This record gives sequence, structure tokens and C-alpha cells, in this order.
Amino acid sequence: MLSHERVWAAIDALAERYSLSASGLAKKAGLDSTAFNKSKRQSVDGRPRWPSTESLAKIIDATNSSLEEFLGFVEPAKAAGKARGREQAAGVPLLGFAQAGAGGFFDDAGFPAGQGWELIELPARATDSSYALEVQGDSMLPLYRNGDVLIVEPGAAVRKGDRVVVKTISGEVMAKVLERQTQSVIDLVSLNPEHPNRRFQVTEVEWVARIVWASQ
Repeated sequence: MLSHERVWAAIDALAERYSLSASGLAKKAGLDSTAFNKSKRQSVDGRPRWPSTESLAKIIDATNSSLEEFLGFVEPAKAAGKARGREQAAGVPLLGFAQAGAGGFFDDAGFPAGQGWELIELPARATDSSYALEVQGDSMLPLYRNGDVLIVEPGAAVRKGDRVVVKTISGEVMAKVLERQTQSVIDLVSLNPEHPNRRFQVTEVEWVARIVWASQ
């Protein structure tokens, strides 16, 4: 079922996929630059305001995308589930770390969204919301090697000592060990001792997801 929140989130995800702001997407589609502003998503009396079908058609056309791609942003879990149904039942969406920082592959909660994901068969431990990231390069040695596949579970509770994938607001994606998380800061320990540990303000982090399995 379509929801007001998911439709607007899909517009934001489509804009991010094509390296645009919501305002930039509106202008590219020939709409008023404020058409997708946060303030335009509620009416003055607080009721939800929906984007028109005409504006949706225009942004899909302007980005040369498709209705299927847009609906993948609206219901990413269902889109991924349909894709898996065409393949192995134990398959999960797979993406390389180098691509993960690009816009449009995740929704605001860190779940896979849109198209561009491959499918990979993995153990039954994977759930409907799991996805896989392929390690690229040696920045995670000695724990993870180039080509290893990490199974990530968005929405799972994370605790001190957990291995996690973190995406920052700036688009940086990294695998670290969660050292500490407070209401204001997140401290991360690097898997590779040659790389520095990191500290982020909570406002700098888009999402944190736990690594539940790795192929090695």
C-alpha cells in the first residue's frame, strides 16, 4: 500500500540517485523549484499533501528512469522480494562498497532501494531485509579481504563490539567496529590498524547497520 511518507521518500531517493537535490529534481522536470520542499509536503492545517501524478510523470521522464524504478524506491523491500522470487529463494541484493556511497541505493533507514543491485545466493541466515556488500580493496584487512561478502541486517539492534556498516550524510560508507554510541557521538574502531579510528556526531551519520555474516 502506498503511503504519503514513502512516496515523498521515493522522490528524495530518485533525486539522490541522479545526484540532485529535491529542488534540483523539480527544476530539471520543469516544475517550480519549491515543488518538493519539505514545507510543501503538509498543508497549512497539517494534513498530508501528495505530489500530483503529473509531477511524478515529469520527474520520471526528466531523469530518463521508469515507473518500475520509482516504485522500487517507494517499496524497496517488496521490489527486492520480487527480484529474489525470480532467482534463488536464499538470494539477497548485492552491491560493492565502492558503489554504496552513491545516491539512491538506500532509503533513509538504510534498507536497499531502487535498481542497480545484483542478486547473490547466500545462507538461510539471510532474512527478507538482509543485503550483501562486497569488499573492494584492502582497507578492511586483516579481517576482511578483497572479494569477501558481508551480510548486513538493517534495523537490527547494534551494541558495543558489533561489526557495523555506517553511512554518513556526506555519502561515505565504511565497515567498522562500534566502540561507543551516545545521543551525540558515535565512536568507531577501524578493522585495519593502519586506518584511523573515527568519531562522528550523530547528526553526521545517516544510518548504522549490523554485519551478521561474512563469507571467508
